[in-house]
Amino acid sequence: MSNIDPVPGYQTYNQPPGPDRSIRRQAATRRTALTVCTIADIAAGLLGLWILLFLLDANQTNVFVEFVRGTANWLAWWSQDIFTMDTEGLRVVLNFGLPAVMYLLIGHGIAARLNRA
Repeated sequence: MSNIDPVPGYQTYNQPPGPDRSIRRQAATRRTALTVCTIADIAAGLLGLWILLFLLDANQTNVFVEFVRGTANWLAWWSQDIFTMDTEGLRVVLNFGLPAVMYLLIGHGIAARLNRA
């Protein structure tokens, strides 16, 4: 009784099998790796943009510059004042450049590891 057609009288067609689970899992892993890589690139880009705006002496009261500065401070909270130099420009480059490089290395490292899995 277990091999009885649930709906007698209807012809069943051989359906092509759906995508293999491993292929779907691999696609999801690649999307995750791309997302991690993109987030790391955006974070490093904002930190680099703040360094550039600071070195070019951008107007600190501009809304866009304030947004970039606030975002960069939020992203680099852990590295603030690691380097204390007399030259303000060098201090900003080092204190915001270090987290930018770290975000790139860690983000791209995680993405590479996910793509290998």
